[in-house]
Amino acid sequence: MDQNLLYYGDNLEVLKLHVKEDSVDLIYLDPPFKSNQKYNVLFTEQNGTRSKAQIKAFEDTWRWDEGSALAFRKIVETGGNVSKIMQAFYSFLGGCDMLAYLSMMAPRLLEMRRVLKQTGSIFLHCDPTASHYLKLLMDSIFKPENFKNEIIWHYRKWPSGKYAFQRNHDVILFYTKSESKERTFNQLYMDRALSTQKRFGSAKIISGYDETGRRIPSQTEERDSEGVRMDDVWDIGRVPPIKQLFPTQKPELLIERIIISSSKEGDLVLDPFCGCGTTIVTAQKLNRRWIGIDITALSITLIKNRLKDAFREEVPYKVIGEPVSLPDAEKLAREDPYQFQCWALGLVGARPVEQKKGADKGIDGRMYFHDEAKGAKTKQIIFSVKSGHTTVAQVRDLRGVLEREQAEIGILITLQPPTKPMKSEALEAGFYESPWGSRHPRLQILTIEELLAQKGVDLPVARVNVTFKKSDRVKENQVEYVTLPFE
Repeated sequence: MDQNLLYYGDNLEVLKLHVKEDSVDLIYLDPPFKSNQKYNVLFTEQNGTRSKAQIKAFEDTWRWDEGSALAFRKIVETGGNVSKIMQAFYSFLGGCDMLAYLSMMAPRLLEMRRVLKQTGSIFLHCDPTASHYLKLLMDSIFKPENFKNEIIWHYRKWPSGKYAFQRNHDVILFYTKSESKERTFNQLYMDRALSTQKRFGSAKIISGYDETGRRIPSQTEERDSEGVRMDDVWDIGRVPPIKQLFPTQKPELLIERIIISSSKEGDLVLDPFCGCGTTIVTAQKLNRRWIGIDITALSITLIKNRLKDAFREEVPYKVIGEPVSLPDAEKLAREDPYQFQCWALGLVGARPVEQKKGADKGIDGRMYFHDEAKGAKTKQIIFSVKSGHTTVAQVRDLRGVLEREQAEIGILITLQPPTKPMKSEALEAGFYESPWGSRHPRLQILTIEELLAQKGVDLPVARVNVTFKKSDRVKENQVEYVTLPFE
C-alpha cells in the first residue's frame, strides 16, 4: 500500500474488509473508555458540554445490553485463550459496562493482530481504570512473552479530586506480534546526569529527547557518549486544562517517541481510533505511511483540515467511507442525521457547535474570518443544515438568527434544491460589503450537490480553517488573516 488512507466507519468492519493480513508495521491506539461514568471524548465545547457526535458514536460501547451480550457470546464461542479470559472477566465482573467495553475491544484487538506484520509492534494507550483488564486481554491475544513494556506516561495537570493522590499518569501497553529478530526497535537515550557528563566528558547524546521533551537529532559519536537507555517512565510535559478544545489530545512528542522507536521511514502506521489525528500528522512528519480510522464524521473533517493546515496540499491520501454522491448523502441523512450534519459542515470547513439547553437555537456551525487590518474585529459566518424538507420558513428563521447574532453571513445547507420563494427571501437579506468594496450575499443557500461539485461559500477572503491556532500568517492585499480556535 503506497497511498495513505483515512476511513470513516467502524474500525472492526474496516479492518476486516480493507486491511490486509501482515501488512502493518506499527499500531498505536487510544480507544475511548468510560472513567468514573464520564465519557472520555475528544471534543468539548466552550460551555463544558461533551460532544454529542462522539457520545452518540460510543455510548453503546460501555453499556451492557443485548448488543454487547451478543458480542461477548461471539468472542467466547471462538474458543482459545481469548474465550477463556473473557469467561473469567464475566465470572468476576458479571454483566456490566466494563465487560461491554472489553467485549468491544476483544474482536478489534484480534483484527489488529491479524493485520500486524510478524516484525510489528502495538502500543495501546489507556488509563488506570481499564489498564489491568486490557493487559490480561492483550496477553491472551498477543501472548505474555510478547509483552515488552508497561510504559507510564507521567504528566502534570491541574489538581482535581480529594482523599487520594493526584492521578497524573496514563498507561501504554507495548506488545509485539512475535520475537522476530528482524523486529524494528530503535533504542532511544536519555541524557546522562550532569555529574556524569562532567566526569566523562559526555555532553551530548546520539538520539533521544532533551529535558523539555523535544527530540534531539541523531549525531555521530563514540558509543560511550550515547547516554542512558530510555526507561519506561516518560515525562513529556503538562496536559492542557480540561476545558480546552481537545482535553484528551495526546502530545505529538509522545506519539513521535513511539513511532521513532518502533518503525522506520516508509513503514506503515495504523491508528484505528484516530480521533483528532495526532498519530496521522506525526506519522506524516516522520515520513511514514499511515492508515487512520474513526467512526465520527467530525473526526474525519478535523483530520482533513489538520493535514491541510500542517502540509498545505502536499499530502497524498484517500478518504474512504464518506459520502461522495447525492445518494450517499441522502443515505447518511436517513441513517444518522447528526453525522450528516457534521459531514455537511465539513464540506465547507466549519465545525458543529453544541448548544446549552435553552440557549440560542438555529445555529449548527460557525466559521470565522478577518478582512480588515491587524487587530480588527473577528467576523463570523453561521450555518444551518437541513436534511429534510425545506421551505421559505427555514430561510426566514436563519435570517432572524443572522440579525440576532450580528453575523456577517449566514449559510443554509440543504439536501433539496431551494424554491423560488427561498431564493427571493435570501436576496432580501442584502449583501455584506468588505472593507475594499467586494460584495457577498448575506444569506446564501448551498445544496449538498453543489458542495460535492466543489462550490463553496462566497467570502471576501480565502476560506480560513479555524481548527487550530497558528503562528504562521499569510498576507494578501495588505490584510493579515489568522486562524482562530473554535469558540
